[in-house]
Amino acid sequence: QVRLVESGGGLVQPGGSLRLSCAASGFTLDNYAIGWFRQAPGKERECVAAINWSGSSTYYDDSVKGRFTVSRDNAKNTVYLQMNSLRPVDTAVYYCALRPFAFYTRRVDDYDYWGQGTQVTVSS
Repeated sequence: QVRLVESGGGLVQPGGSLRLSCAASGFTLDNYAIGWFRQAPGKERECVAAINWSGSSTYYDDSVKGRFTVSRDNAKNTVYLQMNSLRPVDTAVYYCALRPFAFYTRRVDDYDYWGQGTQVTVSS
């Protein structure tokens, strides 16, 4: 059974940092692209970062470029999202998702497997 589990969310002050983890079970991640998405209340789910199967190519939305870093450790079957200089507008539920191909896209519909999400709240 394919399962993705996010962890690492929480409450952080503006300017703070969090590292999200996406751990896979039931299969190995190393052939597949992973996307990180977020959804704020009343807004559509959006892709903020993505990484290809090997980690050699990454994508960042303009809103997080220079602040977020996506990485993967295929030996640990885990993908990470390091989030620095967090802002209140980053508040959302964050999801990791697997696309059953080597290369990523930004489209929600291209990802077949999703984690349950982890809440990130940036507030003073």
